[in-house]
Amino acid sequence: MPEPSQDVERGRAAVPFGLAEVTGPSMVPTLHHGDQLVVRYGARVRPGDVIVLRHPFQQDLLVVKRAVERREGGWWVLGDNAYAGGDSTDYGTVPDELILGTVRFRYRPRKRDQRSPLAALRWALSAARPVLADRSASRRLRAR
Repeated sequence: MPEPSQDVERGRAAVPFGLAEVTGPSMVPTLHHGDQLVVRYGARVRPGDVIVLRHPFQQDLLVVKRAVERREGGWWVLGDNAYAGGDSTDYGTVPDELILGTVRFRYRPRKRDQRSPLAALRWALSAARPVLADRSASRRLRAR
């Protein structure tokens, strides 16, 4: 993912939106490896939002997770793929200062093997979608 400027980290982004790319399987089925994201920096986080944050132990690493609930000390975040790990079950709550923004849209790049007109049409209908908050995320938290 691209490195945000210092203004973004202070909540005063010169440009309130930025781009990021998903790597890894932790947000499947919502997001897939290679998806491009439109991120609104400094946006208010609500339970269920997909967010971009700095990893609590490796702050040069940016990650994408779902904000599940507000707890003492910050946000409890989980990946949509329960088997991928790398979320609050590993490192606890994430302080507000490590949260950079919320994901608004995802764009799924076209695969090279999508050459037929039908495949191109299916891709065109599903490539760009808003990333909506999942209010049922707290149910997944209780199930773990």
